[in-house]
Amino acid sequence: MHWQAGAPQLATVKSVVDSLIVLGYVPGVVFDANAGWKLQGRYLHDSDFARLLGLEQRQVLVVEKGTPADPFLLKTAREFDARIVTNDRYRDWAESHPEVQRQGFLIRGGIRDGKVWLQELEAASGSQ
Repeated sequence: MHWQAGAPQLATVKSVVDSLIVLGYVPGVVFDANAGWKLQGRYLHDSDFARLLGLEQRQVLVVEKGTPADPFLLKTAREFDARIVTNDRYRDWAESHPEVQRQGFLIRGGIRDGKVWLQELEAASGSQ
């Protein structure tokens, strides 16, 4: 969400989602409760984000107000044996979620020359 000039932009999330789909992944997206306020000046529900991202509602979750998204995201990734696309290293969660230190669990990325790059996925597909 903050990969372009540090400003929150839903277009960034949409670009990452689209890139993951092209690579054959089925993305799920987790937002903090305040994400809608940051992006559109109002609360956005799961269904709102799903529509804006072109995803099914079951692929998007806005955590409840007052609930940090990090532990939910890490727990869900563990349960689904999924990886997380993020530039956060989750160091504060490493003791309870040692998988954050495992190579390839956290996928770094960004926007370069207007295109999404996803470090671990590009390396795996040979498209660096």
